[in-house]
Amino acid sequence: MHESAVVSQDGARATANQNPTTAVPPALQQLWEEFKRSASREVRDKLIVHYAPLVKYVAGRVAAGLPRHVEQGDLVSYGVIGLIDAIDRFDPARGVKFETYGIPRIKGAILDELRAIDWVPRSVRSKAKAVEQAYAKLEADLLRTPSDAEVAAEMGISESELAAVLRQISFVGVAALDQVLAGHGDRLDNTTLGETIADQSAGPVAIVELKEARRLLADAVTRLGERERAVLTLYYYEGLTLSEIGQIFGVSESRVCQIHTKAVLQLRAKMTITRSDGSDLRTDLLGHSA
Repeated sequence: MHESAVVSQDGARATANQNPTTAVPPALQQLWEEFKRSASREVRDKLIVHYAPLVKYVAGRVAAGLPRHVEQGDLVSYGVIGLIDAIDRFDPARGVKFETYGIPRIKGAILDELRAIDWVPRSVRSKAKAVEQAYAKLEADLLRTPSDAEVAAEMGISESELAAVLRQISFVGVAALDQVLAGHGDRLDNTTLGETIADQSAGPVAIVELKEARRLLADAVTRLGERERAVLTLYYYEGLTLSEIGQIFGVSESRVCQIHTKAVLQLRAKMTITRSDGSDLRTDLLGHSA
């Protein structure tokens, strides 16, 4: 190419924000005309190289709102597919700059691929987050474990609808290791779930921290309702299956699964409050009355 085929990321942003009617450089215009005339793979490759910085720019913007375990390199790979499709479909004769046309398609290709590799529907993840936030808010306001009626009222739904939501999210048993568990104020770094996994070679400090975490968890469990505590004890300490627990309580396996899900959400809300707020809520979690 007669002009530089690679532009900086900032340059890509500036180009994308220019008026679509801005004239295309002659060398680039010649490439487009040749590609549309011959559909040459060699010419298309030159166009891909020229517009590749757009992919990196879009991938960086998308990555900013994603968990840290998502590699930006993977996003770039997904975006290249969108770039190729945009180049094939773009019509220079319409007088629109390619950046204006291509950026949304690159972003769309990245998002489509992210959705395709996520086995849990977005609506279900959204509901799970909403329930967890409701528990956390009510824990902070009431300084105790909220009832189903209170959680349902906080979410603006009926108790039967809350039960249906819990049944849905009971199948979501996978947690992202990059999920942020703590961090507030002027902290520059947040603690993630993956960072709390014990290191087998850990020294005395890690052992003390693990004991403290277990103590906090035990205290949080004591604040659960009687049914929730019983289900967790039978499931995690006695090793019973959900079906066996259901036989003990005289309820269905799905009902036990629902109780288990609710207990886990409550524990997550309690532990989040303990980490992210001050000593008052921490004290309350340790069993002192408000």
